[in-house]
Amino acid sequence: MRIDLNCDLGEATGAGAIEHDRRMMDYVTSVNVACGAHAGDPDTMRATVRSARDAGVSVGAHPGFADREGFGRRDMELTSDGIENLVLTQIGALAAVAGAEGMRLSHVKPHGALYNMAVRERRVADAIARAVAAFDPALPLVVLSGSPMADAGRDAGLDVVPEVFADRAFDADGTLVSRQRPGAVIHEPERMIERAVRMVRDGSVAAIDGTPLELDGETICVHGDTPGAANLAMTLREGLEAAGVTVAPMRPAQ
Repeated sequence: MRIDLNCDLGEATGAGAIEHDRRMMDYVTSVNVACGAHAGDPDTMRATVRSARDAGVSVGAHPGFADREGFGRRDMELTSDGIENLVLTQIGALAAVAGAEGMRLSHVKPHGALYNMAVRERRVADAIARAVAAFDPALPLVVLSGSPMADAGRDAGLDVVPEVFADRAFDADGTLVSRQRPGAVIHEPERMIERAVRMVRDGSVAAIDGTPLELDGETICVHGDTPGAANLAMTLREGLEAAGVTVAPMRPAQ
């Protein structure tokens, strides 16, 4: 059994934030770096990429809506071309920074509302997939397991990486529970480990209402902005490895 642990980083500024991100890289195997739209800036992007390079962690682009006030978690109505161009320019920005540090991007994972809209709306998923394919058709797209995002990626000729979540609850339809609802974010380490091991070993998890879901995950997301995130990531990795799961990057660091 094998799984990647990914985390969204580069979303805050300052020495404390950079140190927090470095700690997360001790436990995760891939990072999704904010590209300056919903969060991040050139200094933070470069510092995050440099830290990932030094830690041997794979780097992916984490494009989101240009909504810093809402942290990219509010739906925005853009045309398909607007979404494609938004994603394309953010991938390009991070790729330039990564290249300056001797790295290549290993994947793309949309952020927040952009990700969730792509799960619900094939138009949005197609626009994201077109942007990735236009930049580099060999660049994998991280998608919610079982969602239309996967079909959009494959139809665009992309390699897709199905994603599941250790610290987020699922609705019965396989989508993520809205953060506005109680129980959407899971904080208990033991519960996170149990869910993660079950998803890797059995390809299943219980939805928030108890409905059994079948999931095919190649990467598990751990959110870096959850309180105590580094300790949770450490505990999760230790729990997975204790269960006989190999934790390794979805794609080797380049």
